[in-house]
Amino acid sequence: MADVLAFLTYLAVILVIGVLASIAGRKIGIPNALLLIIAGIAMPNISYNGAPLIEFPEVFLSSISILALVMIVFDSSSRFRLSSIGKNSADAIGLSVTFLVLNLVFLTIFSMIIGGVKSVLMAVVFSVLMSGNYPAAAIGALSGSKFRILEILKLESLLSTPLVVLMPFIILDIKKGLQGHAFSEFAGQLIPLLQQFAVGIGSGVLVGIAILKFMKKDYSRVLSPLAVITASLLAYIIAENLKGSGVLAVASMGLLFGNMYLKQKFHLQEFSSVFTNSLEMLVFILIGQVIMVPFTPEFFVKSIILFILFILIRYFAVTFSLGRMRLDFKEKLFMSLNVQKGIAAAAVMFSLASLQFDGVSEILDLSLIFMLYSIVLSTIVLKNSKKFIKIDAQEEEE
Repeated sequence: MADVLAFLTYLAVILVIGVLASIAGRKIGIPNALLLIIAGIAMPNISYNGAPLIEFPEVFLSSISILALVMIVFDSSSRFRLSSIGKNSADAIGLSVTFLVLNLVFLTIFSMIIGGVKSVLMAVVFSVLMSGNYPAAAIGALSGSKFRILEILKLESLLSTPLVVLMPFIILDIKKGLQGHAFSEFAGQLIPLLQQFAVGIGSGVLVGIAILKFMKKDYSRVLSPLAVITASLLAYIIAENLKGSGVLAVASMGLLFGNMYLKQKFHLQEFSSVFTNSLEMLVFILIGQVIMVPFTPEFFVKSIILFILFILIRYFAVTFSLGRMRLDFKEKLFMSLNVQKGIAAAAVMFSLASLQFDGVSEILDLSLIFMLYSIVLSTIVLKNSKKFIKIDAQEEEE
């Protein structure tokens, strides 16, 4: 009983710290995520009798990471609708693909040479993670202005989030399949990998069809939102138990849910978003606690150099993919510097922290410090946004 009370006390303390950090962030105009991560980093340094004051068992951390990952994958994939593809979608797709490809080539190489990542596949995972964009602060603060580049940033975020969440686990499945085998034997491991993907997609589609039929037949304002959360977890569990990809199952279910007609869909999505947002506080604090960044001068020098190269890659991606828009230098710079990493990347990092792969710790250290750098940079850019773009500008002509 004493252990249970201690466990609940620790959880309550984390939630109190999270609430206080969020309130402080709003008061002083700093993103909640930044203060939450800093609070998480500081917590292991608070000790009592030579041991960390707050420490959670691995089972709890793994459970929270899976729950957060499932809800974030469902929320992001269910918001991607084919009907929402509009006039800015081609530009957003071009930017997302260009940025991803350039990162896969150049950031992978730089992370191995400068960042000290020894595994090629783990360097690729890091590059994919950094390809996601979460410009929520900029879009929220400047939502009143009709500016095309903000719409492109918003669409880019919707497009890149599912990729950021799915691709790292697909790459790790490939890495797991190749363990103990030569690369020349990859073809022999291809069928089991394809089976994992097929099982994942099939599980998600079946659970999605079942829950949609239930919603259309017997909708309940109280029970139906809980049924959506339960179905998301069920899709993940079924796929994993059948040796498939649980993340792919949830993504498939989310895509089906988002693109099928349902009268009460908006209410259901809002409920899942509220539930997802409540997990963000825990995730941001806990990644700061479980990822032990080496605060050494050497690490900071390497990470800052790597981050500068990352920003240059982003600038080239913006310049190349949006050339026909004829953006001026300040507008390109605004889009290049708004590379904030959000809850999707945090949830993936949290899940990776519980996996046993060579090279995971190196990419997690870099990912967390990149997240901090990107939040600080995006905040500075947002506070000086009038120097980059005209906030009261009308929508640009085609």
